[in-house]
Amino acid sequence: MQVTRVAQSDTGLTKYLPEFRRQLILIGEWWKSHSVDEVHGGFLGEVCAACSPVPQADKGIVLNARILWFFSELCLQLNEDPEADRSSIEEYRTLATRAYDYLATRFNDLTCGGAFWSLDCTGKVKEGKKQTYAQAFSIYAYASYYRLTGDTRALDLALSYFRLIEQHCVDRELGGYLEAVTREWKPVTDYRLSDKDLNVPKTMNNHLHVLEAYTALYRISPNEEVAIALKNSIDWFCGRIFNQENGHLRLFLEHDWRDVSASYSYGHDIEASWLLAEALEVLGDTSYSEKYRATVEALGRSCVEEGIGCLGQVLDTFDFETRSRHLDSEWWVQAEALVGFLNMWQTTGEARFKTAFENVWTFIKNHQIDWSQGEWLYYAAIDRVKAHQGYKLGFWKGPYHNGRAMMEVLRRLESIGTATTTESQELKGSAATA
Repeated sequence: MQVTRVAQSDTGLTKYLPEFRRQLILIGEWWKSHSVDEVHGGFLGEVCAACSPVPQADKGIVLNARILWFFSELCLQLNEDPEADRSSIEEYRTLATRAYDYLATRFNDLTCGGAFWSLDCTGKVKEGKKQTYAQAFSIYAYASYYRLTGDTRALDLALSYFRLIEQHCVDRELGGYLEAVTREWKPVTDYRLSDKDLNVPKTMNNHLHVLEAYTALYRISPNEEVAIALKNSIDWFCGRIFNQENGHLRLFLEHDWRDVSASYSYGHDIEASWLLAEALEVLGDTSYSEKYRATVEALGRSCVEEGIGCLGQVLDTFDFETRSRHLDSEWWVQAEALVGFLNMWQTTGEARFKTAFENVWTFIKNHQIDWSQGEWLYYAAIDRVKAHQGYKLGFWKGPYHNGRAMMEVLRRLESIGTATTTESQELKGSAATA
């Protein structure tokens, strides 16, 4: 975001580095051991909370794109660690290639372009509808695989999906991204991403992950075409999705941007805060960074001020009808809160964000991680009924949120440690020459 990191001193946070390193490897090892489909190829569609595979489960593009993204990024991260086990990196790289091959051959629509929404367990097309959200996650994944391997086919796929979104999914009259089109890229009447969503043409979730995907694409292809689209994405997100009056995100919107949401989502507020900051930093346009700095900080503040539960966790949503906060604790919300609160502490220096970061990590260790069987629970263990219902691997749960959180936190804490060490050495040098 082209901002000065005002909170670079250690203040004790680097003591957590060993914990985050260990957890990243545990996540990687669990997915290496439990996700591969040895019968039909690619990866399983579901593994239940007790770690048993569900062989007949459908395979979703979102899960498979997230798997490709994770193993690619894990290799990139570990390649920078001189102490990382080289044989493990090669195993993860093999899994990244497996994921890429499956995405590029089974999910890639050779007739109409873009990615299918789902396949059956054998790899046959189940739902061919083109959700913009799914194309975005595919771009995100292909960009990471290209960074890992330099394989230009991955870059070509990322750019082709990007151009399909820009050609068929942009509202030319009023701006923004339409939620979905048919397999042939024609208009639809049912836009919904899932049964939980409202049937509306524009959503916050879609815009957030297009923003995320275009940020990743601009890293590997920083040309004017992508820059223009990334700027449009930022403008629509901050100008239409973000509500300046209350510091929250509008979740569901009509064509004319009329808000029809039934709630706020605290998890999306804090996730958007740091993803928007990342987009502004990658874009590298000072005018955009200055224009939208306040939006980044408002989203972080709304979450820390309104969305914290009694155990330090970030709660799910605030329901407009009941005027109450839902007390669910989903894995992805806690993972994104870790990064979001740490980013807010780094950029504002406000101690409450450091405290929120530490409290969320304590909650995750006590209630979200399944220490006996591995991976994170979909719903935290404090909800004894739901904790046994949610899957460990499934249509909506991959290694992306918690794996990314571990990598992001590690990078940030390591940079803080490096900055602190450098500052200490400079002070010693100054004292010696005084």
